[in-house]
Amino acid sequence: MTNILDVGRIAALNDILRRSLSGGTLVLTAGIVALGRERQQIILDAIATFDRFDADNDPYGVRGVGHAFLVLTVRVQSGGSG
Repeated sequence: MTNILDVGRIAALNDILRRSLSGGTLVLTAGIVALGRERQQIILDAIATFDRFDADNDPYGVRGVGHAFLVLTVRVQSGGSG
């Protein structure tokens, strides 16, 4: 079996999904949902405008949003001692 992969077409479809959320399904983790709509929108806007793809973060050249990982740092401060 031979697989034909059109990297340019996949990249274009991923660009459409990333920028407009059309042509796919948006799935949010419970942690992202817990941030509220305002912060969710900030995250989605950052993803939509991201264009700094390179060999390190996009090794296959498909500009896939599934390959992007958001790292959120949450500082939890204890109210008690110890």
